[in-house]
Amino acid sequence: MTAVTTQGSGPLSGVRVVELAGIGPGPFAAMLLADLGADVVRVDRPGAAALGLDPARDVTNRNKRSVLVDLKAAEGPGLVLDLAARADVLIEGFRPGVTERLGVGPADCLARNPRLVYGRMTGWGQDGPLADSAGHDIGYIATAGALGMIGRSDGPPAIPANLLGDYAGGSLYLVVGVLAALHHARATGRGQVVDAAIVDGTAHLGTMIWGMLDAGVWQDRRGANLLDGGAPYYAVYETADGGWMAVGALEPRFYAEFARLLGLGPDAPEQNDFARWPELRELIAARFKARTRAEWTEVFTGTDACVAPVLSLREAARDPHLTARGTFTEHGGAVQPAPAPRFSDTPVTIRRGPAIPGADAAEIARDWDLPQLTQ
Repeated sequence: MTAVTTQGSGPLSGVRVVELAGIGPGPFAAMLLADLGADVVRVDRPGAAALGLDPARDVTNRNKRSVLVDLKAAEGPGLVLDLAARADVLIEGFRPGVTERLGVGPADCLARNPRLVYGRMTGWGQDGPLADSAGHDIGYIATAGALGMIGRSDGPPAIPANLLGDYAGGSLYLVVGVLAALHHARATGRGQVVDAAIVDGTAHLGTMIWGMLDAGVWQDRRGANLLDGGAPYYAVYETADGGWMAVGALEPRFYAEFARLLGLGPDAPEQNDFARWPELRELIAARFKARTRAEWTEVFTGTDACVAPVLSLREAARDPHLTARGTFTEHGGAVQPAPAPRFSDTPVTIRRGPAIPGADAAEIARDWDLPQLTQ
């Protein structure tokens, strides 16, 4: 197979990143950096994939290259330190203290490369009573107060897959921190450690709502507020064929358009007559149940009513608007989200498929001047 470059595309072209293989938010953060053009070398461990997923199907490892290193072998830590000495960024997602015990912690790496940005991705953070405890997305967002905000008032909290904690509160905050620290390192010559914790990032995502809570315009319970399904004009409704429509008609002029197209009629309760919200919700629900999702989609598409069909993953990939924008793409036979965001001068793209563990040792040894990787 002809080697495919991992450099020369995107605003981070020329930035070198070492990723110590893990699961969840760490690999996704490294994928974001790779999508933006960074040369990401993933250090995989010998053995089967952690989640049992075929590495060729794990698209969070696209645009990366991989080398196998056994960190518990005598030569393992030295190989990682050699990579760190030539890198701009290192990302790891182990529990606190693990990389220190392995000999590739922040002090070890920064001693070799004082300009290095050392990004640490955990659920609970590097300190605190729970720092050494196991956990997953659902527990982190529960503790941060986010899970309790999501769902109907008369039911349990709704689980937003692992998007809110792992990827929004975790990966995105790690990438923001890494890029900020990289900017600082290039200006001052000093690297530093970035402690990205999912509980911190998830809590931070709620900043606006905390302000609303303090101002007395947000109730500390789900399904009772403007943006959590409490308002009948910011909610989801079932259609005649079992589909769903999402309504976000917040502003008065958008609500007026929504009410007209839905056919609420002049006797319907006013938008902000809070005492009659239950009545308004029942009326809106009855109207949506009268027609199919496709029929309502045709009614609302292209209007300012702020209504959209609730699509499945495969349906989203075929949506006309997203298709026109190229929001989804196909690479190596796999449909997947295209890199985002977009850049006018340094466009980003998928340059190669998922890194297969250990498959790129020769390339990396050549490009990073590390012949010991293949010895």
